[in-house]
Amino acid sequence: MKNTLLPAMLATALLNIGCQSIQNKPATKVPEDSNNLRVATFNVSMEATNYKIDQHLDVSGNALTTALISGQFKQINNIAQIIQRTRPDVILLNEFDYISDPEQGINLFKKRYLEVSQNGFEPIFYPHIYLAPVNTGVKTPLLGEKTRLTHFGFGHYPGQYGMVLLSKFPIDNKNVRTFQRFLWQDMPDNFMPKTQDGRSWYSEQERNIMRLSSKSHWDVPINVCGKKINILASHPTPPVFDGPEDRNGRRNHDEIRLWKDYISETGNSYLYDDNGQSGGFNGSSFVILGDLNASAVDGDAHPKAISQLLEHPRVSKYPAPTSKGGLLNKPSNTNAATHTAHWGMRADYVLPSADLTLTNSGVFWPTKDEAGAELVADRRASSDHRLVWVDIELSIDTLQCE
Repeated sequence: MKNTLLPAMLATALLNIGCQSIQNKPATKVPEDSNNLRVATFNVSMEATNYKIDQHLDVSGNALTTALISGQFKQINNIAQIIQRTRPDVILLNEFDYISDPEQGINLFKKRYLEVSQNGFEPIFYPHIYLAPVNTGVKTPLLGEKTRLTHFGFGHYPGQYGMVLLSKFPIDNKNVRTFQRFLWQDMPDNFMPKTQDGRSWYSEQERNIMRLSSKSHWDVPINVCGKKINILASHPTPPVFDGPEDRNGRRNHDEIRLWKDYISETGNSYLYDDNGQSGGFNGSSFVILGDLNASAVDGDAHPKAISQLLEHPRVSKYPAPTSKGGLLNKPSNTNAATHTAHWGMRADYVLPSADLTLTNSGVFWPTKDEAGAELVADRRASSDHRLVWVDIELSIDTLQCE
């Protein structure tokens, strides 16, 4: 659909937002449970192919804006209700289309949905956001039939399947590091695909521009009442939709490896971020967040991909979050309670560093006879993924939050 109605709809929506924002509560300055910080990840499936207005699909990159303004999509209300029910203090949204102007994207979602009661649940407020470009849908400079590298990451338009971080606590924007443009070939001993005779599957021209991250990798420091916790956010490519060369499976492995190397004490001097700073993580506490599209026991990922993090000495060995809904979704699968995606796999992760004390965790996946079951009935109801959360015990001076 051409966006001829968008300016008028946006003006009306912004007028309505102004009326709602007068009643907005001040943002919570300490966690709702002052003893715990709840950190979550949620692949929300809020990208263009989900939204048709008058039976038309807009793949220009404006579809999410139009959908948020229209109020026609119960799926968006349901996503907001799930967040209101679980009430994370910090949450990463995967597959939320990147829109550079927050007022036409994430702020519309916040003001019209999160900050408005959904089905009687208390509104939730996130005064701090981190938003940045991703590689999906971004065309490479290579053209013609001979190249297989037409885009840096799969997408019909720049920013499809993007991500955004929401926080109740201040973000240290000056010290954010992103790795959107890091080249895959610059990772030593990388898994870039090869032909049967051992030659590179990608041409030299393709290797010289091929980025590792299918979306991006972000290191976002958050100040939680004087304690710094770095959010390490990403969304590696699914390890499928390729051929015998396994280019996506290999890329998924190395996208996860970036975090493994980043948090290690050595072996990360090769890394460089988008500002040219070299080296790995120099903080103390972190949480690795995102739809990592890999499981050690289910699915098609490289068998060692996610184990790079799960077995890492700096990552907490707290048991995987579980749900009864996941268990009943695939009752014959012994891993079903830990699944986070409807097709039967643990794909979404909240992995705090080992120096943090965890008190609880969960996957929002009600059983069919529990309240909220309608929110996860199928992908059209909300998403084919489930919200995953972990509670981190806090030892903070709440006076620093005032």
